Amino acid sequence: MSNALLDNVDLWTGAVRSRSTAGRGSNRKIELVGVKKLRELILELAVRGKLVPQDASDEPASELLKRIEAEKAQLIKGGTIKKQKPLPPVSDDEKPFELPKGWEWARLGMLAHMITKGTTPTSIGYSFTNEGVNFLKIENLHRGRIDKASISQFISTETNEALSRSKLEAGDIVFSIAGTIGKTAIIYQDDLPANTNQALAIIRGTVLVFDQDFLRMQLDSFVGEKTRNKARGGAMPNVSLGDLNELVSPIPPLAEQHRIVAKVDELMQLCDQLEQHTEQQHAAHQQLVETLLNALTHASSAADLAEQWQRIAAHFDGLFVGAMGEWAVDRLKDSVLQLAVMGKLVPQDPSDEPASELLKRIEAEKAQLIKDGKIKKQKPLPPVGEDEKPFELPEGWEWVRFGNIAIFENGDRSSKYPSGSDIKESGIPFFGAPDIRDGRLSYSNELRYISAEKFNELSNGKLVHDDVIFLLRGTVGKSAVFESNHLHKTGFINAQMVISRLVLKKSVKYFCLFSNCKIFWSQVYRFRSGSAVQQMSAESLINFVLPFPPLAEQHRIVAKVDQLFALCDQLKARINTANQLQLQLTDTLIEQTLV
Repeated sequence: MSNALLDNVDLWTGAVRSRSTAGRGSNRKIELVGVKKLRELILELAVRGKLVPQDASDEPASELLKRIEAEKAQLIKGGTIKKQKPLPPVSDDEKPFELPKGWEWARLGMLAHMITKGTTPTSIGYSFTNEGVNFLKIENLHRGRIDKASISQFISTETNEALSRSKLEAGDIVFSIAGTIGKTAIIYQDDLPANTNQALAIIRGTVLVFDQDFLRMQLDSFVGEKTRNKARGGAMPNVSLGDLNELVSPIPPLAEQHRIVAKVDELMQLCDQLEQHTEQQHAAHQQLVETLLNALTHASSAADLAEQWQRIAAHFDGLFVGAMGEWAVDRLKDSVLQLAVMGKLVPQDPSDEPASELLKRIEAEKAQLIKDGKIKKQKPLPPVGEDEKPFELPEGWEWVRFGNIAIFENGDRSSKYPSGSDIKESGIPFFGAPDIRDGRLSYSNELRYISAEKFNELSNGKLVHDDVIFLLRGTVGKSAVFESNHLHKTGFINAQMVISRLVLKKSVKYFCLFSNCKIFWSQVYRFRSGSAVQQMSAESLINFVLPFPPLAEQHRIVAKVDQLFALCDQLKARINTANQLQLQLTDTLIEQTLV
């Protein structure tokens, strides 16, 4: 059986899932679900008796049960352990599968001298110390061992003696029963002296029945999963010691346990190699994609651009497929945006009115708004310096600052956290950071509202159609367009946001396109500040620079980006479908293997 598992290596390594929380551009966006499932299957087969062949000469598990029963009776008689309440026999409906010959079912509480848990010293009047006896917590458990380098709390020898119930011994197995349920570790002599808190259960005295590594495997497999599934809810999920005592456990002959442990170790090492090899392949894939797309965006001429695109086209099926396919499509979309704002996506038309004339009209429109008292006169912005221009523009384009083409308005400071009677079930929408979705201010079920009377009291932060909103706190630079509708002609934002109202509304789509490209984000990264919470001033945003094309070319660029993005989304959907099929195939293989 163990060799058959490796007959489908491509299936295990090809089954992946995207990590939504990973860093942009990192191959850590990929979770190797297939290899993870293979590890789980290996453990499942191990505790079902399907990983190694049985040997008729092995002493049966029934003899192990007799010995542990006799030993526990002697320890009770000698006062070493207390007599426990009898556990119910294992019923047929609690047995999830048929055991091989020589195996037995029993409850974990019958197979251990004691199952208990620790105590936090401060809860009973003791203190932690800077050194001394190791005090273990869940975060100190790593891959079945105690990670001594991560231990940050200690207790004195006196405290350790006072907490005698949870003094750990070599051979103990600890099992987390609160918070992160089901993490396990074996306690070895070099981990001692040590004690622990109430989040870790201590399983002691199972050596007559179990190879400790086999018991830990069992707790990491479906057996432990049954206990994890019993976790009570609340702020911190937990399982009881009673649940752990009643856990139904399959017991192989001890000799077979040793063979199982050796085989599992061998197969897990192969899984490690598969993961390492697969991650190296993904890293190479990522490097190839980035190299080819970087060459595309740095093409020096139209002919060079065409040549670089041909290089990508020649490898297209290999670049935009499989585990890294969706990530690669996202990077392709980034490159499309980069080419768009560099003037390399669509050809220039000499008959287009140059951007310089467009800027004159915008300046005149702003002057008229100032004269009419609709906006305040702003402080003149400095010209765009040569060191601020990351590339040379096509003829007819101009470098401008955001403040040259838009009017900026802060969100309302008085309404930063509206609550209580201010919030209504309907009325004027109040948009916050969570309402920015896919580049738009979303009218979702979570949207909050205020009354028209409250809205009229606000001095600023009021929205009109096609306003572009930027976050100045949190996910700094994230943007959205406000699109009014027949129900909501306006809305408002708080002080964590700023309104950018373009003087020329026909440039809104190009402006939004630019606010998603690398040039924009490089300026966000340069101007933002803060550690725990990122923030940026509206003044910094006003001074951002952008390449400004003729209006006619802006429209052609937006149309071409929309067209290419639609194709990218179709490609990404096909890749996702193929990856989902790969995941389904692994599940099918697991089901067939366990039959």
